[in-house]
Amino acid sequence: MIQITEPEGAGTTAQPAQKLRNRFDRYEVAGAFGDLGTFIPFVIGYIVVTGIDPLGILFTFGIMLICTGLYYKTPVPVQPMKAIGAAAVTQVSAVTPGMVWGAGIFTGIFWLVMGLTGMLDAISKFISKPVVKGIVLGLGLSFIVQGIRMMQSDIIVALIALALAFALLTNKRVPAMFVLVIVGVASALIKDPGLYKELSAIHFDFQLPYFALGQVSWQDFVKGALILGIAQVPLTFGNAVIAITAENNRLFPERPVTEKKIAVSQGIMNLFSPLFGGVPVCHGAGGLAGHVRFGARTGGGPIILGVILIAAALCFSSSVMLMFNTFPSSVLGVILFFAGLELAVSARDVDKGKGEYYILLVTAGFAFWNMGAGFVAGIVMQEMLKRKVFKV
Repeated sequence: MIQITEPEGAGTTAQPAQKLRNRFDRYEVAGAFGDLGTFIPFVIGYIVVTGIDPLGILFTFGIMLICTGLYYKTPVPVQPMKAIGAAAVTQVSAVTPGMVWGAGIFTGIFWLVMGLTGMLDAISKFISKPVVKGIVLGLGLSFIVQGIRMMQSDIIVALIALALAFALLTNKRVPAMFVLVIVGVASALIKDPGLYKELSAIHFDFQLPYFALGQVSWQDFVKGALILGIAQVPLTFGNAVIAITAENNRLFPERPVTEKKIAVSQGIMNLFSPLFGGVPVCHGAGGLAGHVRFGARTGGGPIILGVILIAAALCFSSSVMLMFNTFPSSVLGVILFFAGLELAVSARDVDKGKGEYYILLVTAGFAFWNMGAGFVAGIVMQEMLKRKVFKV
């Protein structure tokens, strides 16, 4: 079992609210990149397959990360919504940028309504701890498996990066993420020396974001909602509302959040993102685990990443694909693998009754396949055991 070793002065024990401050030390810098395993592949997919301008994607992500870090003061992430992103990059002929933006508007309205009307609070009170932990465990296992698949693209580099990351996880002087970045870039350059010439093509190209909402038609909104947005709802509820609330409050009891606060936050973000050509986003629990695993303990990590993304958007958006492609997927897989481990081990403190373990495992098993299915299966198991329909 991997233990989180806190950087000096970065404890997660309760402290007076007025003393909470964002930090910007080397641990926050390292932790800022802890979510690249999901961020880079989805962003590349949106740019290459769907044809969305990287300027809008990176600029809106940067703004939202900075606002999130300033507001929550914990490493609450901003991630691409996975169901929408997967559908957008696999259904090439059917999905347009306007539909992606329409899905974002639908998602923003949906979660804003769920949060502000109190509907979410009523649902959340109904869910037991084993169901929540099962969702977290299922998500963690899915990250681990996906990380291993990505590592197979270059197994030698992945094993070296994996060994170094394990060796440095508790090192207080050298954050593991710094070493992973160096290994990733060095391996890419050694494997393909031609990258030196390609990287020399990176150039300053200042551009301002443009207002994209005018390109979204009513038809885009309807198609985006039906084809992309609705399928995302159960995944967001399990991962980016229930699971992240539980994980944030476990790790940072001095700065608790509620499902309502997270839902409203996601609603606002998804109403903002399409304005300048951004994609649907969420506060995924896996992103929180990634930021924390590699050193972030405050909102400083997301803020640092946000500043970097805004600078890249405004000054180097024409070179973004080149920079992203330099970083090998095998090392991104290592990052994703450790985020999954961080999530999975957090499910260990469920109650010891056999029934609770059944609920946990049933939820996790289905959540590994589909987050919405895991949530439903866990609730069904929870209620059947509560009503003594059967015994285990």
